[in-house]
Amino acid sequence: MFGEGPQHAQVMLVGEQPGDKEDLAGKPFVGPAGQMLDRTLEEAGIDRKKVTSPNAVKHFKFVPRGKIRLHQKPNTQEIKACRQWYERELTSINPALVVAMGATAAQSVFGKITPINKNRGRVIDLEDGVKALVTVHPSYLLRLPDADTKAREYQRFVDDLKIAAVMLKKSKRAA
Repeated sequence: MFGEGPQHAQVMLVGEQPGDKEDLAGKPFVGPAGQMLDRTLEEAGIDRKKVTSPNAVKHFKFVPRGKIRLHQKPNTQEIKACRQWYERELTSINPALVVAMGATAAQSVFGKITPINKNRGRVIDLEDGVKALVTVHPSYLLRLPDADTKAREYQRFVDDLKIAAVMLKKSKRAA
């Protein structure tokens, strides 16, 4: 499944891989993580219609359990195999900022395993003048066990997206 959004978006939100709902709908970020992303983008001041949102891995990897399909994390070989499509999307869209949401997305964007917490919340220069921002995937917020941690991590995610919002505003002024 390929990304969705404007052809020349200034911000590219790279997800990890389609989930069950995304796989069935053929569109990225339509399930619970997409709803979380919508809320956080709105709070950060970003119009989702103005960003593009591809996934690092294009297929839904799962294990069937009765009627449900349980998500499975893609391995390094699968991430590397799909990286060519990320590179093509990056070249085609040419955003000012790539936001890598989650470990799989970060590994695709940087071409190597990239720790989230060590790199989170700071802008990193990529090749060709493109900048990258590493943060968590919205599904991470859905899995947190207690309310205090969930609230704190939600705010950290919004703060990360506010960095993208500032860059989006700067790029609009430059255009």
